[in-house]
Amino acid sequence: MITKDQLIEQVFKQYVDPELGIDIWTLGLVYKVTIEKDSVTILLTFTSPMCPYGPQMVEDLERLIKEKGAKKVKIEITFDPPWKPSEELREMLGV
Repeated sequence: MITKDQLIEQVFKQYVDPELGIDIWTLGLVYKVTIEKDSVTILLTFTSPMCPYGPQMVEDLERLIKEKGAKKVKIEITFDPPWKPSEELREMLGV
């Protein structure tokens, strides 16, 4: 079974947010990762509640995590706390 570190390196740091062009790990969109046996649960947020790519991102991430060996993947979406870019990220984005 895949580990949390492997998910971070092989999935989250490789999956680029379609709007911002930065991976979802660097963006801080992944709030929590829980792995129990062959089941993975992710607590995830989007850059905005109206993110047009949200459903596609969830589908893509479920598929990618299953490709890494998980039999069951649950992705929970939350906006609490709302996503806010860090100062370092703001510099990367030029804001």
